[in-house]
Amino acid sequence: MLKLPINDGTLENYTISGQPLVPRAPRVPLNRTAFAAAHVASDPLRERSPWDTRPAVDWDSTLAFRNGLWDQGLDLAEAMDTAQRGMGVDWLTAKELIERTLLSAKAHSLKPRVACGAGTDHKSLEELGDSGAILAAYQEQAEVIEAAGGQLILMASRAFTAIGATPDDYYRVYRKLIDEAVEPVILHWLGDIFDPDLADYWGSNDLECANKFVLSLIQENPSKVDGIKISLLDQAHEENFRARLPGGVRLYTGDDFNYADLIAGDGEQYSHALLGIFAAIGPAASQALEALVEGDKENYHALLRPTVPLSREIFKAPTRFYKAGIALLAWLNGYQSHFIMPAGFQSSRDITHYANVYRLADASRLLLKPELAEYRMRTLLALHGIEN
Repeated sequence: MLKLPINDGTLENYTISGQPLVPRAPRVPLNRTAFAAAHVASDPLRERSPWDTRPAVDWDSTLAFRNGLWDQGLDLAEAMDTAQRGMGVDWLTAKELIERTLLSAKAHSLKPRVACGAGTDHKSLEELGDSGAILAAYQEQAEVIEAAGGQLILMASRAFTAIGATPDDYYRVYRKLIDEAVEPVILHWLGDIFDPDLADYWGSNDLECANKFVLSLIQENPSKVDGIKISLLDQAHEENFRARLPGGVRLYTGDDFNYADLIAGDGEQYSHALLGIFAAIGPAASQALEALVEGDKENYHALLRPTVPLSREIFKAPTRFYKAGIALLAWLNGYQSHFIMPAGFQSSRDITHYANVYRLADASRLLLKPELAEYRMRTLLALHGIEN
């Protein structure tokens, strides 16, 4: 039993249930593409001036975590915002992460898909003063990813909003990137709830104007667009947009609040997944998707429904700090030996939030090693002055 803080600033007694899911490979091939966006584990013994220098990465833990996701039949979205791109992880670190991950994926027996984030973050905003400079920056990263054998995710770039880009600016950049890619790309629409610097993306503050622009971009050459990840946390918008996509172009939900219903679908259409929360709920996600293939929607929802409150807590406002909850669960579950993040990002959330994540993960059967999780949570509580 632990004394855990609650939102009113008091403590309550909590006893862990001790009934975790067991991670395993799915019995059948999954009929949804499911990319988990994974975090990066630091090496705390090599970290120096974490706010001011490149992060020191614990490569063994970082790659072992990815192999654990692949073992459960999930694919990987690499070097995305979940990996703290632009929030503690720079391009050179991301480049090494991509190259190491793709080598590891090629050696994995299930041959997982790995799609990687291409952006502009190796250049300062001052260096990205027009659409030509933005295009060149994207192309530089895309070349690295494709040379390593990765599929491109064209990440949303703060450079566009910094210059007040018009739809014509977006068109010039994205048209070229889509058409010259080796494999069909995944577009990335990340809302300002995840990153305030991405407000009015696609050159408009009118959502329907943005919809029409993106859809026309896809419709011009749909064979070169694998899909689009939408992270606006708006289920109705995603369902409407999904129905308007050309045949064969996937909608990858990035909605960490409503993913269960969006992936299940409405009987005619459904979303695939490219989600940070899937890195935290791997066993539930994998086994729920397996149940969906087997026609067992009751079990699908029984597995995923409890994870939704967990995800809503991890992704609560300020949403950009969600990575801390994902790293916490990796530590509690023994995937890494510490709770240290690049740039000291673990300090972005408070102990009451972490206590809520602990309770909700337990309710979702996602504290995979209950005794270890309780021991480590007790340690974290003690660091915050809560003795058990």
